Amino acid sequence: MENPRLTRIEAGILSGKRPRSAGCNARLGVHGLDVRERFARLHFEDGSSGFGFSRVSQEQAEALIGKNLESLISLDSGAAEKIIEFPLWDALGQRAGKPIYQLLDAKNSDQNFSVPCYDTSLYFDDLHLSDEKAAADLIAEEARAGYERGHRAFKIKVGRGAMHMPLVEGTQRDIAVIRAVREAVGAGLPIMIDANNGYNVNLAKWVLTDTADCEIYWLEEAFHEDRTLYEHFHKWLDEQGLKTLIADGEGQASPDLMKWAQMGVINVVQYDLRDYGFDNWLKIGRQLDGWGAKSAPHNYGSAYGAYASCHIAAAFSNFAFVEWDQIDLDGLDTSGYMIRDGRAYVPDAPGFGLRLDDDIFAQAVKGEGGFVVAG
Repeated sequence: MENPRLTRIEAGILSGKRPRSAGCNARLGVHGLDVRERFARLHFEDGSSGFGFSRVSQEQAEALIGKNLESLISLDSGAAEKIIEFPLWDALGQRAGKPIYQLLDAKNSDQNFSVPCYDTSLYFDDLHLSDEKAAADLIAEEARAGYERGHRAFKIKVGRGAMHMPLVEGTQRDIAVIRAVREAVGAGLPIMIDANNGYNVNLAKWVLTDTADCEIYWLEEAFHEDRTLYEHFHKWLDEQGLKTLIADGEGQASPDLMKWAQMGVINVVQYDLRDYGFDNWLKIGRQLDGWGAKSAPHNYGSAYGAYASCHIAAAFSNFAFVEWDQIDLDGLDTSGYMIRDGRAYVPDAPGFGLRLDDDIFAQAVKGEGGFVVAG
């Protein structure tokens, strides 16, 4: 059947855990160990299906029942219903018998398709320690744990002096942590730092000056987006001979962010993959390629987003990294994926290469926030 009707939608929340509890960042408290992520599974009248992250409500789902597949999504124009775009893309892949990365770029027929990724787990786990060296050693030890899991790129949260520690003491600890992580993982591997808007221009200059030999790959959300400040900062980086890139866009980004990327004021754009959307990212990622800017979708707090990011990377020539927040969700089989030598290896299974445990998902559908609609 070429154009089947959507006959059933199931939705539910899967729960999972990180390998260790994640601490604070520059503006928020402890992020914790537990994660919950909402999924929807679509069923079509010919027996085909697809599932993925979705915040679809029961009322929205009821309005979608009976629609034909071609009215919901096409390979050329993407999903017409953004609230279920991830399950719809998975359904396209399932029906074609191909992974999404091959649908996006037919040249990616290699069964060993892989994408650069980074360990995003280095939060403020050290605030209980008064000794700077002990604190730096702790985060360095966490970086080594990521190295042992296969990572070869690392993002460090900085900005301890913005709220959690006195300004000078916190900034000095940021510097000590960066230096300790560099020593722990070795030279030549990408290290990024993320201030979550906890710096100003002078603090950013201080940190990058004192860690110049650590070769910071990018500085993310140094301060609230400001074209004038970023232009000044770019000029300073050039004068210092520093190759650190400016990355931004994760949160409530300036509406001018893409314009700034085109101008070269921003080097790396980081809209959140789930919130901004798969199809929106397909559009802007190709624009960024044309401008020489990099794509690096934000993905903290999601297991699913990392796997979806692996596939969308196939559409861009200037994709930087998948942000890898290691989370094991009960009921989500991710065994086809593997992290090795700094790359996420992607299965050539249909759709997003993930599988739901039917029994666990059925319990999620019956649980809090879950529902089934059919027609």
